[in-house]
Amino acid sequence: MTDVPGIQLRRWAASDKESLVRYANNRNIWINMMDVFPHPYTEEDGARWLARVATEQAKPTRLAIDLDGEAIGGVGVTPMTDVDCKTANISYWLGEPFWGRGIATYALKLLTAYAFANFDLERLQAGVFEWNPGSARVLEKAGYQFEGRLRRSIFKDGRIGDALFYARLRESMSENDLAPTRIKI
Repeated sequence: MTDVPGIQLRRWAASDKESLVRYANNRNIWINMMDVFPHPYTEEDGARWLARVATEQAKPTRLAIDLDGEAIGGVGVTPMTDVDCKTANISYWLGEPFWGRGIATYALKLLTAYAFANFDLERLQAGVFEWNPGSARVLEKAGYQFEGRLRRSIFKDGRIGDALFYARLRESMSENDLAPTRIKI
């Protein structure tokens, strides 16, 4: 796994509120996220998010992307239930000033290793909006495979679009991939 200097994944902290709100309050991020991610992203939204993730126990499912001590984005793993209990949805976002530096790809590789090492999963998956080719490229560079397109399945900001689905299987991971080194829990 290629290292990106200064980047690690860690638990969210109450002290992250200012940077969380600064980077999350961005329409260019919101347009590529599920509607549960608010816009505008207010101080109250930040406080509510940090209170929610503070309750996570030994194996947190929501982590901050940290660059030299500052939270600049987030990643998450959401294990599914019932017959999908060996699958989890993954998510990620990164503050716009940090786009194009390989940070999102590196953070996703760390999250992938963390998820397979800490949860009884066989599959990680993510959906991407068709108008976000950068996010699709992040998934591909992190070893995720394109599995399909759900045509006209998304309604966001007054428009209908396709969802692109990607997945990574545990069996595709090498020993080196499964050794997360920059995660501080």
